[in-house]
Amino acid sequence: MRFRELFTRIRYYSSLSYLKSFPVDYLKIDRSIVAGLDKDSRNRAIVLATITMGHAMDLQIVAEGVETAGEFAKLRALGCDFGQGYYFAHPLPVQAIPSFLDQSSTR
Repeated sequence: MRFRELFTRIRYYSSLSYLKSFPVDYLKIDRSIVAGLDKDSRNRAIVLATITMGHAMDLQIVAEGVETAGEFAKLRALGCDFGQGYYFAHPLPVQAIPSFLDQSSTR
């Protein structure tokens, strides 16, 4: 086994083991996986596995970096609970948040 293969296996094993150790309510899917949802079937597999695992652990799932309605629709179809990214809003100054939230609640 090459060092890179060994390191990757150890790193991911270690990262996943923390999920049961920390008191978390949400599990976030990285934008690099979300962005490739249409381009690589492995990304879809990772997203689905993450959602399934998170829900089995009573966690809510957040997809990071959602940029299109199509991405969000696919994520919702896979069972993703929440999304964040440019599809919903671009970064705002703190002062603009109340106005944005007021407008969002009327949609």
